[in-house]
Amino acid sequence: MMITSLTRSLRTLNLTSSSPALRSATTPTSSRIPRSTPFSILATTARPRPSPLLFRPSPSPQIRHKGNLAPRRVKYRKAHKGRIPVKIGGSIKGTTVQQGIYGIRVLEPCRLTAKQLQSAETALKRRLKVIKGAQVYMRVFPDVPVCVKGNETRMGKGKGAFEFWACRAAVGRVIFEVGGPVEIRAEVAKEALRLASAKLPVRTEFVSLASNPRLGAILVERHEQPASAVLSLPPSSTTAAAAAVAEVPLVVQAGSGQL
Repeated sequence: MMITSLTRSLRTLNLTSSSPALRSATTPTSSRIPRSTPFSILATTARPRPSPLLFRPSPSPQIRHKGNLAPRRVKYRKAHKGRIPVKIGGSIKGTTVQQGIYGIRVLEPCRLTAKQLQSAETALKRRLKVIKGAQVYMRVFPDVPVCVKGNETRMGKGKGAFEFWACRAAVGRVIFEVGGPVEIRAEVAKEALRLASAKLPVRTEFVSLASNPRLGAILVERHEQPASAVLSLPPSSTTAAAAAVAEVPLVVQAGSGQL
């Protein structure tokens, strides 16, 4: 009761008096009421703090940083599991090197996670760091949200919570490419891509600009039409020339080259 009455009197004096000297004179010093004791003014007037053990850690929201591989915006937060596409129509799109000089492509259908791609890219850049101007190109991007439910969970009650981002890669899909304005030796590029392929859970092969496209388990050899035959056509036959170039005969040969 004495401490409570003293606190009330101090508050009244602070509100009524406007002189700083009077305030300093009426305020108790540390020698009179030590702050470390449980009967100090700070201990009696401060709000009690709850124990940190009572707080339950809330799930951290998903934050996209510069080094994270995640889409900026998506239309839907969750998606179907889906299946890895199988090219049965003879398409060879995405099976050749386009931006760089060397690359790796997968020999098995797979689903690659963002963490696996990021680890492979880090290993690839670390090996090519000694070559000034070398660039790394990623031909795939994890844009499929994967949701996971707990083990031994009963059926129903909605879809599981978001877990990670992933991408689907068909057989023969080029994953990484290296190139740039500088010259990169084939031995150095092959060693760097080997370190990157060790981070992936599938078998890969080393390819270059001269490598043939891949259609599943077979290699496709393309016979290009000489450019002189196209350039000699009159200007009115531009459409026919484009159609002639598009209808290039394909010769299929069996074989596979593993790294």
